[in-house]
Amino acid sequence: MFVEQAWILKRASLTPSRLALINLETKEQWTYQQLTNEIAKWSHFFERQNMQPGSRVAIFARNNISLFAILFACGLRGLIYVPLNWRMSQEELNDIMGDAKPSLLLYDQDITCPLIWENKQPIQQSIEPAPATTPNITQMDMNDPWLMIYTGGTTGKAKGVVLSFNSVNWNAINTIISWGLSEEDCTLNYMPMFHTGGLNALCIPLLMAGGTVVIGDKFEAENALIAINQYQTTISLFVPTMYQAMITTKYFQESGFPSVKVFLSGGAPCPHPIYDAFFKKGLYFKEGYGLTEAGPNNFYISREDAYRKKGAVGKSMQFNDTKIVNAAGKCCAANEVGELFVRGKHMFRYYWNNQLETENTFVDDWLKTGDLAMMDEEGDFYIVGRSKEIIISGGENIYPQELEQCILRHQLVQEVAVIGAPDDYWGEIVTAFIVCNPKTDSILEEVKTLCSESLGRYKMPKKIIFVDELPKTIVGKIDKKALRLSLKTS
Repeated sequence: MFVEQAWILKRASLTPSRLALINLETKEQWTYQQLTNEIAKWSHFFERQNMQPGSRVAIFARNNISLFAILFACGLRGLIYVPLNWRMSQEELNDIMGDAKPSLLLYDQDITCPLIWENKQPIQQSIEPAPATTPNITQMDMNDPWLMIYTGGTTGKAKGVVLSFNSVNWNAINTIISWGLSEEDCTLNYMPMFHTGGLNALCIPLLMAGGTVVIGDKFEAENALIAINQYQTTISLFVPTMYQAMITTKYFQESGFPSVKVFLSGGAPCPHPIYDAFFKKGLYFKEGYGLTEAGPNNFYISREDAYRKKGAVGKSMQFNDTKIVNAAGKCCAANEVGELFVRGKHMFRYYWNNQLETENTFVDDWLKTGDLAMMDEEGDFYIVGRSKEIIISGGENIYPQELEQCILRHQLVQEVAVIGAPDDYWGEIVTAFIVCNPKTDSILEEVKTLCSESLGRYKMPKKIIFVDELPKTIVGKIDKKALRLSLKTS
């Protein structure tokens, strides 16, 4: 009898000898049959631990293919997989552990785990080396929780986003169908596996489709590019800061990437010069959009449309809906900016221990993303920025992304972040943090001229700060919260 939560076992029965997972650093490789064997070992381990359905299993580990075996074993046993961001402070981790109250903490011996927990066991020593029998399955309702991923907490304490079997599976199904993934596809993943991008953007969809997932851990631009060619990857997701490092390497300039169908960017709006670097080499490049609470995959755009529409994420995928809503709660007209709403079976179920926040996140069955978007006349969506990042200066709404894209047109500017700094007269003033190489004596005036030629005067940066580097979050996004704090402490 086919059990929906056990689709990975069905996949292995269909293509047992196909390569499922590759560990980039160790070169370890698992076929789908070998993956099933590892899942079985963990399933029996959980049984020996007397783990009951609904119990949480916390994971403190760097990227490794063994995490997929634990993840799928949790699914078969009805356990909730809770990946921890090992880069967080001990205080932040303690808050999460106190909220999740896991029955078991599995940790990677290769990194220091600061957490003290009653049932704490090393991943490397937890399962027996002997071959395991077929894993037992505790049949669950598809609306029951499978994953609980804690958000980064950039606007407050991290929240536990509960993803059901339906949430994860429908995101995968939707991605496979809408993006045209198959067993012939291969992805290279450096996104951290405590993040939805590292699990649900491409890895789980490709495993469902029977493709190959190459897992990297410590990102280095040239090594990543070499791996793309070595393993003949077809589609991979990186954040803009990773791409920025890639396009400056000699290997990128001198190499072709014949196996790649498209390079995919996510996590933050992508600077247009990165598009240009790929387009000049005849390579396809496009952006996606998602969030932990929804997918994270929500849109599809063809390679060709992405080529002629930089920054567009396209239209909603096959099995989900999107709309843009203005302050009056009405759908926006073309080219009008409003808040992006999404809905579909890939939605998260609720925030763990936080019913009020859950209720505030939904309007009927629509999820309020908190992100601002705009739709063009052809129905393609563009992500404008976070609603909480709008700069209101002298009563005017200013969108940081528009300024950032403008400033990045300067050939010496490598990175830029625009925020609103508190001001007694204007309310907020536009402040730009810029990384450039080399920094010339004329760069300040050149940036001001560039902005004045393209933007209204009220959008002009009133303060420009040159820095050696911009702070980054755990997934490589520019950390604007840290920049705001730096202004307060300077």
